[in-house]
Amino acid sequence: MTTPQWLTLAIVLCAIVLFASEKVRIDIVALIVVVLLVVLDLITPAQALAGFSNEATVTVAAMFALSLGIERSGALEPLARLLSRIRKPWLLTLALMLAIAPMGAFVKNIALVATFLPLALRVCANTGTSPVRVLLPMAYAAQMGGVCTLIGTSSNLLTDSLAQQHGLAGFGVFEFTRLGALLAVVGITYLMLVGRWLLPQETTTVATTQNEIGKFVTELKLNASSPLVGQTIAEAKLGEKHGIYALELLRGDRHLWSPRSQRLEAHDVLLVRGDWEKIEQFRKRADLELDPEHRFGNDRRSARVLVEVMVKPASTVEGNTLEELDFKRNMDAIALAVHQRGRILRDKLKDVRLAAGDVLLLLVNDEVATALRGDERFVVLSEREDTRRTSGRALAAVLIMVTVVLVSGLHWLPIPIAAISGAVAMAVAGCYGRKDLYQGIDWKIIVLLAAILPLGTAIETSGLSHTLVQAGIGLVGDHGPLAALLLVYLLTALLTELMGHNPSVVLMIGIAVTVAHTVGADPRPFVVAVAFAAATSFATPVGYPTNTMVYYAGGYRFMDFMKVGIPLIAIFCALSMYLIPLFWPLQP
Repeated sequence: MTTPQWLTLAIVLCAIVLFASEKVRIDIVALIVVVLLVVLDLITPAQALAGFSNEATVTVAAMFALSLGIERSGALEPLARLLSRIRKPWLLTLALMLAIAPMGAFVKNIALVATFLPLALRVCANTGTSPVRVLLPMAYAAQMGGVCTLIGTSSNLLTDSLAQQHGLAGFGVFEFTRLGALLAVVGITYLMLVGRWLLPQETTTVATTQNEIGKFVTELKLNASSPLVGQTIAEAKLGEKHGIYALELLRGDRHLWSPRSQRLEAHDVLLVRGDWEKIEQFRKRADLELDPEHRFGNDRRSARVLVEVMVKPASTVEGNTLEELDFKRNMDAIALAVHQRGRILRDKLKDVRLAAGDVLLLLVNDEVATALRGDERFVVLSEREDTRRTSGRALAAVLIMVTVVLVSGLHWLPIPIAAISGAVAMAVAGCYGRKDLYQGIDWKIIVLLAAILPLGTAIETSGLSHTLVQAGIGLVGDHGPLAALLLVYLLTALLTELMGHNPSVVLMIGIAVTVAHTVGADPRPFVVAVAFAAATSFATPVGYPTNTMVYYAGGYRFMDFMKVGIPLIAIFCALSMYLIPLFWPLQP
């Protein structure tokens, strides 16, 4: 291989490692890649910036806005209220999948899962059902729906844009629908008949103690009049009598050694863990104060409510401490307690660094509780009515979305123009507030798309694509185009589980087109294989954002995704190998 090819390959491998490790934010990784490509003279500055004006990047931003309008206007709430009446776990699972899959073809998957996640958790709590039976199928259904249309997921739009750059005709809005709908029917059937039995059937109290949402850590400060003053933690028998557990004893800025044998003094702070109701009962009986509330104020001029929120994957609050976020000043909210999955906190709350899936218990007023429902950084896990939502705005949002789909589907307007027009129409109709639009767009994804596209250019111009294809064709041998199609599908699926769906599309489209030309086949079915393999990531909790959301909320293990997801990927791969050549013939 030539020097440019080696350099490009090294950058690709480094990007895969960084994407898979999640040590660096995905948009930062993409920017590092584009800088290296320019510095090493693998692409020109113009090629480096071309991604920011790419149709796929613009369209994805506009589709984020349209999905935001559907979510904020309350268009999904009537369906959510209807589903909340279901009490049988299997029926709830089926109903959620049947509702989410069609909507996933037009509404952002993360928005759908964020909307229905609190509903699913509440119904599970009311019926005594473990969330592990419901949440994973829900996340998978969102992906199955997203692949059914060109606008259903960002990777489909990216696939279309890159295919056109390689000289292929653009895909229609509904060109993927036949294959996507068939796969979705088979996938839902598999999840109902087989997949749900591969998940943990029941979770006992002992098994879920460390993972269940609701086990919070908070700080309790001893008043001078508290009956605990003068006792040791061991003598107080907090676990036996009150069902809560002392993790640390804080005296000023000191963490005291052997806290169980230390005599408690007035103004000591106990770091305790337990169900919130039990913590509250213990606080009142022992004459204690919630230290976060005491430190940050307890203004009672307006009604205060407790709201449970989960940090979304790739949220801007990740990596920040509660002290840095300063909820009191920025949101008029008090963080009372924190729950982190699989970890018992032993730091002061202000020093806790938040990660995706962490659950915060916030004390807020009604206004802030309403605003949290529209905050893209969090998923509200408690059901609250949003007073800003009206039936008129919901109807307007739905009509605008339908119009965008029809106008682009009938080729009256290009998809980017139709999507931008729809976003403007939703803003005029009041489907979201003046600031909501820019706050609701996931700019990390936009930057990722714009900055990772030049990597595909470098792979092509350096000749690395041709070199890799020749090596791959050696594996296929003389088994024909179908074997080559299978190789492209499996390689895309593997890369998606490692680094996400958008980067894998950028890496694989050029390779897929070159493979097709090498075996004398039409490139179009190979591009379709890349699109479907990238948009259906089932085997890991990190391959797709919706998987990550339910992984934290449902208390899943990594192996749960593999047990359910790998057979589903195999089924989709086998069906795709049969159906893709039927819908898009391999021979031109």
